[in-house]
Amino acid sequence: MRVVLASASPARLEVLRRAGIEAEVIVSGVDEDAVKVADPAALALTLARLKASAVADRLPAAPGERRVLIGCDSLLEFDGQAQGKPAGAAEAAARWRAMRGRSGVLHTGHRVIVTEDGMDRAAEAVASTVVHFAHLDNAEIGAYVATGEPLWVAGAFTVDGLGGPFVTGIEGDHHNVVGLSLPLLRTLLLELGVAWPMLWASPAR
Repeated sequence: MRVVLASASPARLEVLRRAGIEAEVIVSGVDEDAVKVADPAALALTLARLKASAVADRLPAAPGERRVLIGCDSLLEFDGQAQGKPAGAAEAAARWRAMRGRSGVLHTGHRVIVTEDGMDRAAEAVASTVVHFAHLDNAEIGAYVATGEPLWVAGAFTVDGLGGPFVTGIEGDHHNVVGLSLPLLRTLLLELGVAWPMLWASPAR
């Protein structure tokens, strides 16, 4: 079965690969900054829906093709506000000064479109994971921001990269913090009649 990931995130692609799924990446081109939704979880789901739809519109199904298209978007809810990628180093540092020693909620919207026999079926949901941050001093914040990593990720942190030591705990799915919840994706696929092993690149896995 063809698997398409409507995301430019290398972390999401790696999550799928480690789970035995080889996905084709097609970037949606959606202007995330132009989408205005007040509720952070709803915003994440709206962006995932837009990304999946944008890619689906460019991918007419070939005769007999069986395809799974996955659209995702992640953001951090902190003090009730949605935080995507920071605009620059100064913003990333300011966020970390506010987040240190505290907690936020990482929301990832998921939209899955299954195409079979020329027909589309879709399901969507949001996975939310509580993230607890270490109490970094200003020197650590400056050093981390200087690596550039916080500038390219939602919430200005990673759990699977240089930011890992600065996350003291997680309540919920670890994969969701990386950008894609495997348990939720499996559930959505089951709703659409697709068993998880059908996506494995090799049945021997």
